[in-house]
Amino acid sequence: MSDTSNLATDLSTASVSDALDSLGLPGSLHGIGALRQGQRTVGPVFTVTYEPVDETGGTVGDFLDDVPTGAVILIDNAGRTDCTVWGGIMSQTAHERGIAGTVINGACRDVAIATAAGYPIWSASRFMRTGKDRVRVAAVQTPVTIDGVLIRPDDILVADDDGAVVVPAAHWDQVAHVARRIDRLEEAIVAAVRGGATLAEARAQHGYHLLQTRKDPS
Repeated sequence: MSDTSNLATDLSTASVSDALDSLGLPGSLHGIGALRQGQRTVGPVFTVTYEPVDETGGTVGDFLDDVPTGAVILIDNAGRTDCTVWGGIMSQTAHERGIAGTVINGACRDVAIATAAGYPIWSASRFMRTGKDRVRVAAVQTPVTIDGVLIRPDDILVADDDGAVVVPAAHWDQVAHVARRIDRLEEAIVAAVRGGATLAEARAQHGYHLLQTRKDPS
């Protein structure tokens, strides 16, 4: 697991997404939203891939014993919303073990239990039907692709009220730096408007329309 001491835990998904755009990097996970408002997390990704069961069966959650404290679990169930891959037992266990959150390309259930535990979840849907005998864990800690975004173990995931975005670990410092610059410029625009400038004037002064213009990430 990567060193997490340099993670900018206050950056928003909006700023990170804009920074990724300016660097020509993908990362925003379309269709995955917060289970409830007010959630926020950032941490290295622990990937889990699910697949439909066959006659040999399989398990749906035992991988949780291997997830390090501070990691964000990213589950790819191919976007399926007809059965869940995360429920109350897992939310409570993950919370007790200091796991930073769960992001699911698929469905979760037991929303009230996760809420009561204060455990943060982002998912494509919520649905009560179990994944047992329907899906099984196919792989753990291998690269996954969600919405065209290639995600590797230990990449950095940021999630908040606006959704979830993944940053390649090798680009994290650069993306965080650009995201902070974007935040500063947007704050300056608001300050200029409060000082009497028009929005058009403030945006032009601070180069707003070029903030997300693609630049070479190298």
